[in-house]
Amino acid sequence: MTTDVSLSGLSTDLKTGLAFLTRLPIPYSAPPSFGEIGRAGWTFPLVGALVGVFAAIVYWLSNTLGLNPFVSALLAVGATLAVTGGLHEDGLADTSDGFGGGETRERKLEIMRDSRTGAFGVSALVLSILLRAGAIASLAEPALVAPALIAAHAGARAVLPFFMWLVPNARQDGLAASVGQPPTAPVMVALLIGFTALVLCLGLSGALIAVLTMVAVIGILAWLCLGQIGGQTGDVLGALEQVCEILILLVASVWLY
Repeated sequence: MTTDVSLSGLSTDLKTGLAFLTRLPIPYSAPPSFGEIGRAGWTFPLVGALVGVFAAIVYWLSNTLGLNPFVSALLAVGATLAVTGGLHEDGLADTSDGFGGGETRERKLEIMRDSRTGAFGVSALVLSILLRAGAIASLAEPALVAPALIAAHAGARAVLPFFMWLVPNARQDGLAASVGQPPTAPVMVALLIGFTALVLCLGLSGALIAVLTMVAVIGILAWLCLGQIGGQTGDVLGALEQVCEILILLVASVWLY
């Protein structure tokens, strides 16, 4: 009986993670509650790995058709945008606009909530897409691209629950505030799964380098958030995912080459 309940809970968590982080048609009796999202944080790197596999398949198909490696890499990045609905890219653009264009805490938060994208946001998106595509294209071989993509998407999403646990919410409303601080157990499991994915895909040395760079990013972003808006928001989490994804791909482009 305990096993059945446990397996049911794990299945619910996985459905919640997929429904929250992707646009895949997940059969769900009711939309996941915010509490369920917090508890499902441990599934984030698993969902990321799935997104990475999908991108790797698109790259492999493009490469098989004889397309240029950079074009194949752009299509792979585009595939991840389609699967996730640009969830994290939207957060990166809004955070860039808010931090770059606002003078006060209130103005920064107001800009981040605005659906329009400004110069800072557009520039950040262009850089993000080009850096990711360039790193993927530098690997060229699908046998190297696949582990790099899986590591990047799993590792980048693994740190999101930790950041939510570490940094308080900047708002009293909004997605991050509604989810709240996730329980410690899912946070630790997410980090463990993410690190395991990095080790399996990049090797122990490559994984450690990726982890060190992400620790630095988490520290810097936490400092910026607390200083500029008093905490984190859903947009900040999206920006964190994007930066970590880029860093892991850059590490992979050097380590796996």
